[in-house]
Amino acid sequence: MKKTLVIAALALSVTVSAAHSETLNVGMSGGYFPFTFVKLDELQGFEVDFINAIAEETGDDVNFVTMSFSGLVGALETGRIDTIANQITITPEREAKFAFSQPYVFDGAQVVVKKGNEETITSVDDLSGKTVAVNLGSNFEQLLNELPNAADIDIRTYESNIAQDTALGRVDAFVMDRVSSAQLIAESPLPLAFAGKPFSEIRNALPFRNDEKGTELRNRIDAAITTLKENGTLAEISDKWFGTDISVAE
Repeated sequence: MKKTLVIAALALSVTVSAAHSETLNVGMSGGYFPFTFVKLDELQGFEVDFINAIAEETGDDVNFVTMSFSGLVGALETGRIDTIANQITITPEREAKFAFSQPYVFDGAQVVVKKGNEETITSVDDLSGKTVAVNLGSNFEQLLNELPNAADIDIRTYESNIAQDTALGRVDAFVMDRVSSAQLIAESPLPLAFAGKPFSEIRNALPFRNDEKGTELRNRIDAAITTLKENGTLAEISDKWFGTDISVAE
């Protein structure tokens, strides 16, 4: 009888667990190395491993939905996806609209120039009178517009090829997060270099719709992120892709 009760209890546990599992529809661009990119027809990167680790903790399935970066926020707002895993920076404007998880990446905004020009552009002060490219839909255009010399900077938004156009001299510089910039410089044959130090702290997190269902999902995902930080899994994923732990503030 006791054995039967144990088996019945285990069966009930499995049933309850399965009943609570969901499919997380996670949006990402699939074109932002090393965070999310496609290689040999396989979607991979830091964000992919991070979301898969979360799903392991929550018991959910994951459906990755790739689209242009500029379309991700709209897809979240309309319910096509549940969250975005694509280095989404926490800003006051976004916090007013979405329910964010705790930050899981700490970074800084970085100016990058054609190699050889890092002596003439050493800080954001030197961007006056220059053309500066940023990714369309990113937070870097806002960061540049908040600079004291913003009126003197010609900011141009790109869907892609900002590094290529900088290396070819079509624009004077581009702004991206330092982590991604370092990876791009290391992996690309393009002659690029850092221009000075990061000029703004960036905290990346997962955004959710700011309603009852979205907030409940955020709380469940947030608990999983805490576990991944405490058990070292997030640090391991970070070290795999960056050789350092970008999940903690310096």
